Amino acid sequence: MIRRNLLFGAIIVSALASGQVLAQGLASDIAGSSTLEEIKKSKTVRVGFSTFVPWAMRNTKGEFVGFEIDVAKKFAEDNDWELELVPTAWDGIIPALLAGKFDVIIGGMSATPKRAQTVNFTIPYAYSTISLSANKKMTEGWTTFEDFDRPDVTLAVRRGSSNVEWMKEKFPNAQFTYFDSDPLAFQEVLNGNAHGVVSSEPKPSLYTLANSDVLFKPFGDQKFNYYPGGFAIRKGDPDFLTFLNTWIQLHVSNGWLEAKNKYWFESDGWFGEIEDNPFVIK
Repeated sequence: MIRRNLLFGAIIVSALASGQVLAQGLASDIAGSSTLEEIKKSKTVRVGFSTFVPWAMRNTKGEFVGFEIDVAKKFAEDNDWELELVPTAWDGIIPALLAGKFDVIIGGMSATPKRAQTVNFTIPYAYSTISLSANKKMTEGWTTFEDFDRPDVTLAVRRGSSNVEWMKEKFPNAQFTYFDSDPLAFQEVLNGNAHGVVSSEPKPSLYTLANSDVLFKPFGDQKFNYYPGGFAIRKGDPDFLTFLNTWIQLHVSNGWLEAKNKYWFESDGWFGEIEDNPFVIK
């Protein structure tokens, strides 16, 4: 009986040891295939983003500046990596990530369940809200959702943004017109071709302030839908995701991300970096 127990114990120990070796092998394979390891070897991180004010835009020297650009630069700098910025059209940015055109999206992307079916998101590094600006003349006296939720109302929005889903939910009876950039969407309202435009703050507030003779905010300073924003990466890469989350946690706790957010979204101090006020549409 003792011999049999010893033999059984030996089998269990052997099985556990084999399982541990297998687990270590799998962990090694995962780590070896991680984007993080590729970046460490090349010492260059490739960041995909789209240009929209004030997340990312060009300054008077033709250089990219903005909240996301500062975040990308800090991320590369902290790790002694070179930064390769890859500007990409918004409606093609996730396919470009999946195709390996860059390593990570740092571009004001809201983490939504629909997008999370395709990519993995980090913990939030910023939050965005949305609001609505409207043409004063076309919507005089309008102050409720019902005023804008009619078949004879046209609302403008940037194509591919998470704001589209919110608009369709809140204004199911309205007509929608889509644009490749926010300035074009706001231009449509200024030209009187659309009643209102839905966009992420601070754009509605700043566009309305700069074009107050035509635009107003029918809901005042009320904001809607707090979207958590995360870096986006390809699925199946837990090491890279953990690394990114650790970096974000560090700069949330030390206040760096909050300070940058206030500078780009709650002040006009950066207007001096741009040739003209970007929110004045002529």
